[in-house]
Amino acid sequence: MPQISDPSHPCGRCRFYEASLWRPVAGSDAVTQLARGFSRRELAAGEVLFAQGSDNRGVFCVSKGLIALRSHHPDGRSILLRLAYPGEIVGFRSFLGRGVHQTEARALLPSRVCTVGRRSAGRLLRDHPALLERLLERSLEEIDRSHRRIIAAATLDNKERLAALLNWLMERHGTREGVELRMRLPLSRADLADLIGVQRETMSRLVRRLEAEGTFRIDGREVRVRAPLARAGGS
Repeated sequence: MPQISDPSHPCGRCRFYEASLWRPVAGSDAVTQLARGFSRRELAAGEVLFAQGSDNRGVFCVSKGLIALRSHHPDGRSILLRLAYPGEIVGFRSFLGRGVHQTEARALLPSRVCTVGRRSAGRLLRDHPALLERLLERSLEEIDRSHRRIIAAATLDNKERLAALLNWLMERHGTREGVELRMRLPLSRADLADLIGVQRETMSRLVRRLEAEGTFRIDGREVRVRAPLARAGGS
């Protein structure tokens, strides 16, 4: 746990405190204002944080669990756009645009989300440029994330993109069992297809190709992959 200079700061006990969007107000009178607009909410798996088309209520920070950001279409289809892990903020585009949410945010795992209400967040951002700078950094990170997906779609084939996504998820959800890493996928195969940009009916073929290569073993949501060998001397 980081050493904090202002124990009254609402984010003070969070392990993401140093990188928190609201960290710059520590030690100032604005901490009181931040605390007044601050709330925490526990979400069960499957519970909605905010619905697509709903009014923005503030800026949300994921402090535990996993949040899926999904776009719903009038014909009933939906597309998973991205996953938000602890330490990430969501809902800030509708906050900055002063509009409704363009996506739904739903917990995939039991989660905790901290919220700074819209009115308090707006006042703090106007009075503290350092907060606006941090919010800009988060916005640029999201743009960079989108660019990486575009580049991957242009330079990697479908199987390579699926393997890269499974390895990325394994880093976050996997546990070691002997010579293997094992995880239970927190999302469906349809969601995997959305994240790598392929048709959902293509996913079964890609899974079979990965299994045929002997890289992964996939049974429903259970995924196993051979663990990388440790380097000699720990270097």
